[in-house]
Amino acid sequence: MSDKPLRSRGWFGKTGKDGFIYRAWMKNQGIPAHQLQGKPVIGICNTWSELTPCNAHFRELAESVKNGIYEAGGYPVEFPVMSLGETLIKPTAMLYRNLVSMDVEESIRANPIDGVVLLCGCDKTTPALIMGACSVDIPTIVVSGGAMLTGKYRGHDIGTSDIWRFSEDNRAGHMSDEDLYTAEACMARSRGHCAVMGTASTMACMVESLGLSLAENAAIPAADSRRKVLAHLSGNRIVDMVREDLKLSDILTPQAFENAISVNAAIGGSTNFIIHLLAIAARIGVDLNMDDFNTIAKKIPLLANLQPSGQYFMEDFYYAGGLPALMKELRDVLHGDTITVSGKPMSHNYESSECFNRDLIATWKKPFNEVAGIVVLKGNLCENGAVMKPSAASTELMIHTGRAVVFEDIEDYKNKINDPNLEVDETNVLVLKNVGPKGYPGMPEVGNMAIPKKLLDKGVRDMVRISDGRMSGTGFGTVVLHVSPEAAVGGTLAIVQDGDIINLDVYAGTLHLDVSDKEIAARKERLTLHTNIAKRGYVHLYQTHVEQAHLGADFDFLKGGSGSEVVRDSH
Repeated sequence: MSDKPLRSRGWFGKTGKDGFIYRAWMKNQGIPAHQLQGKPVIGICNTWSELTPCNAHFRELAESVKNGIYEAGGYPVEFPVMSLGETLIKPTAMLYRNLVSMDVEESIRANPIDGVVLLCGCDKTTPALIMGACSVDIPTIVVSGGAMLTGKYRGHDIGTSDIWRFSEDNRAGHMSDEDLYTAEACMARSRGHCAVMGTASTMACMVESLGLSLAENAAIPAADSRRKVLAHLSGNRIVDMVREDLKLSDILTPQAFENAISVNAAIGGSTNFIIHLLAIAARIGVDLNMDDFNTIAKKIPLLANLQPSGQYFMEDFYYAGGLPALMKELRDVLHGDTITVSGKPMSHNYESSECFNRDLIATWKKPFNEVAGIVVLKGNLCENGAVMKPSAASTELMIHTGRAVVFEDIEDYKNKINDPNLEVDETNVLVLKNVGPKGYPGMPEVGNMAIPKKLLDKGVRDMVRISDGRMSGTGFGTVVLHVSPEAAVGGTLAIVQDGDIINLDVYAGTLHLDVSDKEIAARKERLTLHTNIAKRGYVHLYQTHVEQAHLGADFDFLKGGSGSEVVRDSH
């Protein structure tokens, strides 16, 4: 039990005019006076929105959290922040991740909150909420929304990863528009986020492996009543965390980040994991860089047989034992003594777990795939790094040399990709420029470019593709992403021309443009950058302050945190 006074007493414990105002206006909601006197006030940061379908059940989930808070002797206050729905928001949810983090940070700091529960699900809501909470650093626990149930289409299990397959089959004439329409309802048949190991599920696994949630948070399906139970228990626990003064900075140690990297390798997590984890580390003050992802995860095989790298779905993963069962297989490489939100070491979360399906969760000695996780590539085409996901790539393309077919921006790509006169064959390397953080802006999920129509018709289903953009965690293929520096700031990617030879060697971790240093320098001298900085508003702020992908694409003025102290009183 901590002797530290409750932060909320700085509001509700005041006397005179200030205390009168703070308490009186809360009482207009029918709150008895004793609820504001000495009880931990717990904020429930809710990303519910009907424009974020993955999070549309969060009002109900928040009620379970509230019940847990009341039961443990706390007082819950639910508050909204901007919600990011990956499926609807334009131009990309990533553009607004940093904005939401600022919303969260200031909402927590400015209000009488002693601890906070973060309700997050769809891709960017999880890192945004954690980033904002890290900058304040009060007791915090995360409750994820859970994945939707596995889709069922004409006798087959389907999930979000099948969208890419269906799209290519439709473009190739193997799937009708009517069949595509029918598959829509078959895939998204319950509440929750993507049913595969996409970015949303990767973020839920990241949360649990960092120690920011109770055990089993990552994989309980959204429609399973046990998701509500976990929310209730999280409400219980956050009250105790306040009493113990167990903060994010106590949990998010360098060892916790190493655990998350190891787990991400074993589950075949999204490439987006890197960019979000880097941003979170910078907010909490942990020194993490791109090379760490190769070093830490180098010897870890793929243990989870989950789409898009494998066969099964998140619902199956939970029934097989979930993340605790997989982490138990990693126990010899994990830091089991790192503290978690439970107040107990990480090993406590998995030491008694069991695996009920070895076809889904493999053993360390007999992994599902020796090639796992995310590889960071280096070379003259990506001086500060690029990323790819070997477990979702084609083995025959892991070492590849090909002629570049270049698209200068997303509009150039859209205009050419289905052109029968496009000079391209399956040995070529597709290169897409100016879709990075500053160039697009916001770094959209367009890196897994469609296969040119003329090659689809020949049966080609994968090619080496390179860009400074991102890829949906549900996507797959031999796709190199996050090239840094991006084209819009004059990175080498900007000067790649049609016909240039590009060498990719995933095993060696290299990406090389076969052009002399002298020629590269000369081309950069002649280069006209494509960055069009917005003249007003948030987009202007974003483009003038966003850092490159290898630094997490956060704002340069948001590194570290400014703590929980309010600058000055308001009355």
